[in-house]
Amino acid sequence: MRKPAFACAALMLIVACGEKQETAAPADASYQETLMGQLLDAKPGDVIEIPEGRFAFDRSLSLTVDGVTIKGAGMDKSVLTFANQIAGAEGLLVTASDFTIEDLAIEDTKGDALKISEGENIIIRRVRTEWTGEPKTENGAYGIYPVQVKNLLMEESVAIGASDAGLYIGQSQNVVIRNNRAEYNVAGIEIENTFDADVYGNVATNNTGGILVFNMPNLKQPGARTRVFDNEIYENNTKNFGLEGTAVASVPAGSGVVVTSNDNVEIFNNDIRDNKTSNVIVASVFSSGLATEGMEDDFDPYPEGIYVYDNTFDGGGDNPDGLDLQALKVAVAGPLGRLPDVLWDGYVDPALSGPGDVLCVQNGEARVLNVDSP
Repeated sequence: MRKPAFACAALMLIVACGEKQETAAPADASYQETLMGQLLDAKPGDVIEIPEGRFAFDRSLSLTVDGVTIKGAGMDKSVLTFANQIAGAEGLLVTASDFTIEDLAIEDTKGDALKISEGENIIIRRVRTEWTGEPKTENGAYGIYPVQVKNLLMEESVAIGASDAGLYIGQSQNVVIRNNRAEYNVAGIEIENTFDADVYGNVATNNTGGILVFNMPNLKQPGARTRVFDNEIYENNTKNFGLEGTAVASVPAGSGVVVTSNDNVEIFNNDIRDNKTSNVIVASVFSSGLATEGMEDDFDPYPEGIYVYDNTFDGGGDNPDGLDLQALKVAVAGPLGRLPDVLWDGYVDPALSGPGDVLCVQNGEARVLNVDSP
């Protein structure tokens, strides 16, 4: 599988580079020890430079010091490969604030590629995470994985082959995800239980689902107020290879944008096309198979305030994933027809006045199909 070229065009922080190595130079154990030592001994304000080359690691890296920058020579020039990893759950785990990482790649980790937990003021720029073989369940779950962070900028990065989400942001606040590319993941970009996220200028293609905005139960916080705009979301038709029982395992192949149990989500000015199940799906967690008894005591399972407008829709809905959706398509549109651009599962909070509180579509000729799952 060959990834398409991805051009980055942002201003770069100019930092003097260390001694460069040949791109084809074999990785050696001494560099693993060098980098682990730099991360362990880091002090606030340090810039740790990853030279050009391909370097092999057999165990996780970690950083716990605030105010550190990790900088490579480019996402296709400074490559950290974990193909022979024998220890650790991630490639790089960061538990720190005021952290920047840019211009490098992390490949073939046993678990998540880059995880950043419980920090503030995080910048992720021109980072590539990739599992280099075919998409499969045995790949790590998450490519770039900030969770429980505040004030996050993720830009011009690439995620390929994650068995859960390529670019995942969970239980966070004040987030900008812009000008990235996600492909051949189960979920290309996933915003989960997060407040105030702007997702724009991204390309999501060849995933199972392009961009997901989820609220899931049993997490530390809910989420709301996500804006998804100015993205290209097309041909997300890869067969779902997520681990059974996870939230994304229920996402049908051929999903463009999926909103589940989230509130106040705007989807506008996107180019959404050729997603074979539906270009936009709005649903409750009741439709995911993850609902549990008593869940509603401390979790709102109903989507509300979903606004879809001014998008460009084309194609899609012609070959939905699953026998039920195939039968629905035939019943609604005939064997040669297609499902409408927006599917809604039909769940409405009994406390609301009606469907208008859930979903508003002002998008030219785009139609909505209420699947009426209840």
